[in-house]
This record gives sequence, C-alpha cells and structure tokens, in this order.
Amino acid sequence: MGVLDLAFAMLFWYGRVPPIRILQSIAAGLLGRKESVAGGLGTAVLGGALHFAIATAMAFTYALVARRWPVLIRRASVLGAGYGLLLYAVMNFVVLPLSAVGMPAFTNHAWVASGIAVHVVFGVIFAHAARLALR
Repeated sequence: MGVLDLAFAMLFWYGRVPPIRILQSIAAGLLGRKESVAGGLGTAVLGGALHFAIATAMAFTYALVARRWPVLIRRASVLGAGYGLLLYAVMNFVVLPLSAVGMPAFTNHAWVASGIAVHVVFGVIFAHAARLALR
C-alpha cells in the first residue's frame, strides 16, 4: 500500500513537485517544513520510512480489530471503504494538525477529492488483506 500511495502522490504532483519533496513533506510532520527540506536525501529517506510505518500500522490495526469483530471481514468491501474514510479524517483532522505541519488548507480540491478516493480504495484493500490473513 505504501508504494501505491507514494506512486499516486508522485503522479498527481508530477512536473510540479519533485519526488524528493513529497518524501520530505512526510518527514515534515515530525521535523517541520524548513528542517525537512534542509535535510536533503536523509529526510526524504526518513519520510519514506515514516510513510511505510504508518501504512503498516493502518493495515495491522484493521486486521487486529477484525479479529475481535468478524463483521469487518464478512463485509470487507463496505466496511473497508468506511475505514478508508476514517483514515483520511484521522490523518487530516487529528494527526496533521498535531504534527509540525499543522492543519491542512484543503484549497486544492482535486488533491482533496482524489486523496479521499484513494483512502477509500486503500481501506478496501486493507480489509481484503485482513480477510486473507485471518482465514
């Protein structure tokens, strides 16, 4: 999932934002914007590591909760889509505002809409991966 999400972001911003800046923007949540850009390749690597850690935690969380609530497996597509919406909301209205980046502006409507759609897809994928893992 981490690879797909990064590929989505890099394709969306292709020609406008270099891939290294996308990775650095992830690290900016921990370090701050200026510090992240100033860190060069090192902060890009940190951003990539953070990104994969977050994606892994998201997938693991769904599977862990699904062990207790089997309906999450039985209705993987619908509830996975809901999980994706929840992930988008938590990341944008809780995690980012509490990070060094702060509250997102939501001014790029194409980015917001595609981000929501991608999170829904990822939620469904997490749910179906949990279904396979828990059989």
